[in-house]
Amino acid sequence: MATKRRFGRVRKLRSGRWQARYKGPDGIDRPAPRTFPTKRDAEVWLTTTEADILGDEWLDPDLGRVAFGEFARSWIDERPDLRPKTLQLYRYLLRSHLNPAFEAKPIASIREPQVRRWRKNLLDSGTSSVTVAKAYRLLRAILATAVDDGMIRRNPCRIKGAGQEKSPERPVLSIAQVYAVADAISPRYRAMILLTVFASLRWGELAALRHRDIDLSTNTVQVTRQLTEVSGALSFGPPKSDAGQRAVIIPEVILPDLVWHLGRYTAAGDDSLIFTSPEGGPLRHGNFRRRAWLPALKAAGLPPIRFHDLRHTGNDLAADTGASLRELMDRMGHSTTRAALIYLHSKDERQQAIADAISERTARERHQDTPPSGTQRARKRRGAS
Repeated sequence: MATKRRFGRVRKLRSGRWQARYKGPDGIDRPAPRTFPTKRDAEVWLTTTEADILGDEWLDPDLGRVAFGEFARSWIDERPDLRPKTLQLYRYLLRSHLNPAFEAKPIASIREPQVRRWRKNLLDSGTSSVTVAKAYRLLRAILATAVDDGMIRRNPCRIKGAGQEKSPERPVLSIAQVYAVADAISPRYRAMILLTVFASLRWGELAALRHRDIDLSTNTVQVTRQLTEVSGALSFGPPKSDAGQRAVIIPEVILPDLVWHLGRYTAAGDDSLIFTSPEGGPLRHGNFRRRAWLPALKAAGLPPIRFHDLRHTGNDLAADTGASLRELMDRMGHSTTRAALIYLHSKDERQQAIADAISERTARERHQDTPPSGTQRARKRRGAS
């Protein structure tokens, strides 16, 4: 027989345990999610639940019963502004790293110890720390929305530093190595290698450049879009961030290579792509890497580094010129914290100075690395005699 109270009621079950029931603010009569060993325990639970309702902190238990996999898929689908590559990454992380552990679990049942074990199991299985950090951030973001939606009271992702990526140090090429790759690769891609390094451009930005984006009268390249490849489909879109839309001054040292490329490989017309496949179509990263990049590295005597390491090399080279943080951000197209940098503005003169400093250093080091010609050696012998 149920014992009536001002709020809710309790009754003793045949098992000897006690059940609590109450009417929620939505008018639905609900049992407590568990039974209690004593009547006192059941009444305490009802008192706490009443306080949650009066304090507007009550959570609808039905919402928390939604399976994580179902909620996570909806979470991704409800974000139409995600870039195609980000969308691809989220779906991969969900499919390969989150769902195997959480897909069938109700949102409300996911606890901190489960999250800790899941992360440790991923790391123990050999999954890279970078991938684990990305997966953890996605899990935390999904469950943060569950908190906002009133499905759970607090986010169980509470591991300090678990979402921070600690990528290994990327290699920086010397100028001699950069030119070794440029000399070894197909002439069609020589200017692309040099522009990547000396203008700090990303792969997608290079692949999207049009004839109109290069202004030889001011030695600038305008970055206004990027080429993205997702599941084999190519599409042009805006750069990674607003900061990615920028004008970069091209160091004079590579202008002859760029001019030669434009005359040799770029079709007439403002909308013509500057860098294309041998068939004249947009570049595909996988094909380029397999057919041109890796053979060039081997011919240059370099390990199989990433194409992106060229941009990393260029960023390091620009930093060595003494450029300020704001100037580097502008050149690289990186977003940054507004509170720290909103009042800092680089000047065109400083951008020109950076480009000139790169040119001077490159010319100097190339001159030092170039062996003397036969004529120079003969003149030197005559002078010695």
